[in-house]
Amino acid sequence: MDRVDREILAELQTDGRQTITELSEKVRLSISRCQRRLRELERAGVIRGYKAVLDPEAMGLGFEALVFVTLQREDQSTLAAFDEAVAAVPNVLQAQRLFGDPDCLLHVVAVDLADYRKLYEGQLTRLPGVQKLTSTIVMKQIVEARPLPT
Repeated sequence: MDRVDREILAELQTDGRQTITELSEKVRLSISRCQRRLRELERAGVIRGYKAVLDPEAMGLGFEALVFVTLQREDQSTLAAFDEAVAAVPNVLQAQRLFGDPDCLLHVVAVDLADYRKLYEGQLTRLPGVQKLTSTIVMKQIVEARPLPT
């Protein structure tokens, strides 16, 4: 990956909807060369996909919580069952396995506190292998999900 590839990636992280013509002008390449580089970055898995970034509050999901999960056991079957079950909960935006304690961190959205309580009691506490859940309410987004440094 060279400087031009990094410029392409930086531009796409800023605006993934720009046309190949706009992108090629910004990185100072012909359209065909830019498109070849773009397809190679996609083929190599550097670019995993394209998506729209939605505003949770505008979607009626303005309540956010970080949930720290401690598992009873960390054997393969428990981990696999937990991973599969947590992936099936649509309100879990992100789930990460951690080293140390706690075992996992979930980023969860809900309509409001009452909706979160229903989600917590009805789904999160019932995830396989859960020993303990600790929730922290997100007060303010200071740094939004930002582009990766190129």
